[in-house]
Amino acid sequence: MNAQTVPEPEALRDLAISVLEDAKSDDIQVIDLREHNTFADFMIVASGTSTRQVKAAADRLVQRVKAIGVTPLGMEGDREAEWVLVDLADVVVHLMLPQTRALYNLEKLWSMPPANRSAEG
Repeated sequence: MNAQTVPEPEALRDLAISVLEDAKSDDIQVIDLREHNTFADFMIVASGTSTRQVKAAADRLVQRVKAIGVTPLGMEGDREAEWVLVDLADVVVHLMLPQTRALYNLEKLWSMPPANRSAEG
């Protein structure tokens, strides 16, 4: 892909998964959001064994998407690296320590029907 080509959401999702696998992230889950909201097509949730691994995976992801001409909308949490969010517009990636992931349980939250989400929050 060149800098003028914006990848389809599915291609960006697949690239993110590949980067996370290469970075040895654990329990990579993809949540299809297309029927639930308008802010993104996919959410990816993955775990790292340490803050260093979480940050390294997020940094590697940002480098790889920039290399194909995609500018992330933002990255949050990379200083503490217990939970790093990388916003790629159509794909939102959450990298977390296992205990943080268990606490917030995004997979369960986003698997609920929309009417039930507000009741849980």
